[in-house]
Formats: sequence, C-alpha cells, structure tokens
Amino acid sequence: MAKKDDNPLARFEKRKTNYPLIICTLVLFVLLVAGVVTSLRGQDMTAAGIFAVAIAVFVIDMLLDISQNRRLAAVDERRYIRWDAAMPEVQRQNVNVEVRELARQLGVGNDQLPDLLSAYIVAEDLALRQIQQEESLPMMRHVQIGRTPFDAILIDQDLITCIETSFLVVPDVRQDKVESIIKKVTLAKKNLAEMKSRLRLRLMLVLVTQLSDEEEEQLRAALITRRFTETPVDIDIRLLDFEMLQKVYVSE
Repeated sequence: MAKKDDNPLARFEKRKTNYPLIICTLVLFVLLVAGVVTSLRGQDMTAAGIFAVAIAVFVIDMLLDISQNRRLAAVDERRYIRWDAAMPEVQRQNVNVEVRELARQLGVGNDQLPDLLSAYIVAEDLALRQIQQEESLPMMRHVQIGRTPFDAILIDQDLITCIETSFLVVPDVRQDKVESIIKKVTLAKKNLAEMKSRLRLRLMLVLVTQLSDEEEEQLRAALITRRFTETPVDIDIRLLDFEMLQKVYVSE
C-alpha cells in the first residue's frame, strides 16, 4: 500500500522558469527603447511620446507581474507546510480549562460540568460556522502551525488567519487567556520565519457571549485597551451572541 502523504495539501512541483518568455520580454523592451531613440533622432516627437508611454506601461505591467508571482510563490508554500491536527490530549486539556473557569465564574459545582462542557462545545462549533459563513473561505479546525495549536485557521491566498475562540459569561477576557493567545501567535509567526515562509499571519479572536446589553457594552469598553498591543500580527475581534447563534443554526 502506498504511504499516505503527510501533508494534506499535497506537494506539487514548483513552477519552472520560463526562459523563452524572459528573452521575448527583454527583446520587446529593447525594441521600445530603440523606437524612442530613433524617433528622437528623426525629431518625430509624437512617435517618441507613444514609445515612451508604451515603455511606462510595459514597466508597470512587469512590476504587477512580479508582485503577483511573489504572491503565488507564497501561496505555493502552503503545500510545503505541515498542517497537523491538534492532538486530542491538547484539545481536551484546553476545553477542560475553559469549562472549569466557566464553572468558577458561574459558581456551580462539579455536577454541572457536563452541561457546561456541552454548551462550550456547541458554542465553539456554532461560532466557527458563523465565521466561515461571514468570511466565505476554506477553514481547517483544530490544527497546528508547526507545533502551535489553534481552534481553527482560515486560508486566503498568502494570508493565514489563526482563530481562537472563548465563551464569556462575564464582561471580560482573562489576562492569562490574552497572554496565552499572544504567545501562540508569536510562536507561529516565529515558526514561519524560521521556514523562510512568505505567508502572512493574522489573529482572529472570536468571543461567544451570554451577556446582557449592559455587560456587552462593558466588554467592548474593556477590549478597547492596550491589552493586545503586544500582538505581533493584526488582530480582528468578533463578538457573537450565543442565543443568536442557536437561533440561526439550531432552532427551527
């Protein structure tokens, strides 16, 4: 039996340099320059102007092509990066930490942990569904970039959006949660830099809330602080109401 490819995005052969195209491009550029020189010698300013404009358009087109090729090269790099599923032990540990924190905030006992666990899992699933619906991009759930696990990632050309979710029943995000998220995205960026990858990273923090209107306003005010200024990438914070998500995806 053939060995399964370790990389789910599959490796493809890199594009080869098109030398005939390069030669034709250089010849065309030389001919345009020669047209300008000849027109100037013949004092045909109209023709010289036309050739000069043609050269300007040619140069702009070349710059755009180079930029596009760099972007495509970065996109190709996705196929050479391992996108491993986060280990079940890691996922279980993260969920248990979040659920126990919810129990502490709500002041409930261990007998209600199973109900909180179910609510947390549902909230995360519905939130990721909503984000994928809003962004209309391929999503991979519970994967690692290098050895750094994220709840999900979105893939858009050379931009990878790392998604972290949290279920809030109080109008604040724990400081240890903030520090953990910043640490993870910093490590992921470092891993890509060590691989000399041109892929870009962005962080999306998805907060599923079960708060009153007043508490949600307090949360928004709390988020407009310097708590995320140390994040080494752009950050996008989304607030989603748990009741709204259930109405959209669960209730008939």
